[in-house]
Amino acid sequence: MNIYVSNLSFNVQDEDLREFFTPYGEVSSAKIINDRESGRSRGFGFVEMSDDEASQKAITELNEATIDGRTIKVMEAKPKEDRPARNFNSGNSYNKNRY
Repeated sequence: MNIYVSNLSFNVQDEDLREFFTPYGEVSSAKIINDRESGRSRGFGFVEMSDDEASQKAITELNEATIDGRTIKVMEAKPKEDRPARNFNSGNSYNKNRY
C-alpha cells in the first residue's frame, strides 16, 4: 500500500521516514519529496509497505502523531486522477481574457 505523509518537518530525510514506519512492518520504500529548484523538502513524502494490514495500522497509529515538533497527517495515497483538479487561474483577473 502506498501511504501519503504530510506536514513533515523540513529536517526529515528519507531514512527518518523509513524508521517511523518500520515498527509496523516491512517498508518497501520511503521518499521525501523535494523542490526541483532548491532541493529543499516540500514537507511531504510517500511510504510503500507490502502488507496492507500493517499499512492500515501504521496509518491509524501515526496519523496526528508529533514528529520533530510537527503534527503529521498520514493517509492512504490516492492516485492523481482521483483528486479534484485545482484551478490556478480562479480569481486572477490578469489572466482572464488575456488573448
